[in-house]
Amino acid sequence: MGRDKALLPWRGGTFLSWAIRTLQAVTELVIVVAGANEENLAPIVNAEAAFLVRNSDSAQGQFSSLRIGLRSVLDRGRDAAIVTLVDRPAPAVETVETIRNAFVNAGENIWAVVPEYEGKHGHPVAIGREMIEAFLRAPASSCARDVEHANQAHILYLKVDDPLVVANVDTPEDLQRIQGQPV
Repeated sequence: MGRDKALLPWRGGTFLSWAIRTLQAVTELVIVVAGANEENLAPIVNAEAAFLVRNSDSAQGQFSSLRIGLRSVLDRGRDAAIVTLVDRPAPAVETVETIRNAFVNAGENIWAVVPEYEGKHGHPVAIGREMIEAFLRAPASSCARDVEHANQAHILYLKVDDPLVVANVDTPEDLQRIQGQPV
């Protein structure tokens, strides 16, 4: 895209502002992990009353940011999280509620709920303490997919009717295509 995807325009805001608002409709605490883009994200995070934590070594990749965010979740006394990417459009609030409710009602053997649309896995994902610990124990060289696959017996893949859970924006044409999706 040639620019920070978290700041792409989306429904009168940005991908980031919509992700925060969507999550705030479903949970009481929203934490955003920023790297070198902290200065650009901070005004939006502050305006939306979310919390910003910095990944001072963001060159290590997305998995390092995930781990910093999850440590922050635990440091704030929580033992579950809804995790999403800020470089994609947020799905409908009802979709996130469905994912959260499936996680809450899934039972002890389910550590995570991952939305699925047309056979593809997406975001946001709801994860509990066991899955958080699995991410934190994994080698720094891992990726989230490795941890997911290693714990697949504890993951509920939930079919949802929201294409935004799998939307990915890598080109201006991708952005134009998804801007026609319903709210």
